[in-house]
Amino acid sequence: MAIEIDVEDVEIISPGDDLALVPERHPQYDLFVCDVADAVLKDIMPQLEHPFYSLSKKPETTIREYRHNDQWIRVVPSVKGLATIYDKDILIYCISQVMAAMRRGEPVSRRISISIRDLLIFTNRGTSGKDYDALVDALERIKGTVISTNIVTGDEEQTDTFGLIEKSSVRRKHGLDGRIISCEVELSKWVFNAIKSNEVLTLHRDYFRLRKPLERRIYELGRKHCGKQKSWRVSVGMLWKKSGSKSPEKRFRQMVKDVAASNHLPDYEIHYDQKSDMVNYVNRGTMNAATTSAEPWNGPVSPDVYEGIRERAPGWDPYMIEQEWRNWLGDLDTNPRNPDAHLLKFASTWFDNRGKPA
Repeated sequence: MAIEIDVEDVEIISPGDDLALVPERHPQYDLFVCDVADAVLKDIMPQLEHPFYSLSKKPETTIREYRHNDQWIRVVPSVKGLATIYDKDILIYCISQVMAAMRRGEPVSRRISISIRDLLIFTNRGTSGKDYDALVDALERIKGTVISTNIVTGDEEQTDTFGLIEKSSVRRKHGLDGRIISCEVELSKWVFNAIKSNEVLTLHRDYFRLRKPLERRIYELGRKHCGKQKSWRVSVGMLWKKSGSKSPEKRFRQMVKDVAASNHLPDYEIHYDQKSDMVNYVNRGTMNAATTSAEPWNGPVSPDVYEGIRERAPGWDPYMIEQEWRNWLGDLDTNPRNPDAHLLKFASTWFDNRGKPA
C-alpha cells in the first residue's frame, strides 16, 4: 500500500550535503527578484503578515483565516486549491518585469506579456513539456485564490476583496494539447499599486534553489522581519503561525531544527534555542547591491509643488513624502522628465494606498 507524504514532512537534507540546494540550472541568467507577498499585505495589515500561499503540493481547499484584535484576513481557495508558494514564482517574475521597466523609464501596465521559456529559466525550472503545462495549473490556482480583509476606521468597517491576478490568457501552438508559446497576465490593482509604490522586497537569487516550501517560507519571514538588521528573534509558536504550516507544532519545531542544522538558507543563519524555544535569525551580510538602497535622487523640484502634495495627500507631511519619493527614485535609478508632476502622482498614490495618517 502506497503511503502519501506531504511535501512539508520530507526530511531536510543533512548538513554539508551538496544537494541542499537545487542545482543552478541556468547560471548565466541574471535575476532581480521581488517579493509580492510583502507587497500585497504591507498596506493592509502593516504590522502583520498572513501566509496565504499553501506549503503543500497536495490541493489545499480549506479557507484560511487570521485574526488580530479587530482585524482579520480570509483566504478562499478555488476548487483546484489554494495558490502554492511555487505558484507565486509567476508573480515574482511579473513584478520583476514591471520593476525593470520602471527603472528604464518605460510605461508600465497591469497587463504583462510573458515568455514561458524566460519565466522557466528565471525561476530555475526545467524547460520540458511538463514544466510548461505545470504553469497553466499554477495560473488557475492563482486566479482562483481570493483574499478578503477588513479595515476598521472609527466605528465603520470596510471589507475589501481582491485576487492576485485579474485574468490570464495562454497561447498554444496547436490547440489545447499543443505546446505553450506565451501567455499574458493581468495583475490585480492591489498588487500593481504596491509595485508602483515600491512596496517590494528583493530576494536572494538562491530563493528559487530552495527545495522545500517551508524553507522558502522561513527565508521569506526572515527577509520580511529581519531584513538588513543583524538579527531577529521569534518564538517557534509565532513562526509556526506566520509560516502557514499545516504540520503539528511539535513536527514544525523539528523541521526548524533541521533547517538550522543544514544552514543553507541564503542571507540568514538560523539558530534554535531549546531553552527559550526561540528561533534566532542572524544576517550573513551577503545581500548584494540589488538589496541595498541606492542614493536618493537629488534633482530640484519647484517650491510650489508642496501645496500640491498637501492637496493630494491631506494630513501627510509633504516634505516626508518628498523624501520617500526621492528614496524611491534612487532605488529605481530613475531620472524623472517632469519631477513636479512625478512627485504629485507619487503623493496621490501614497494617499490612495494609506489614507490619512493615524
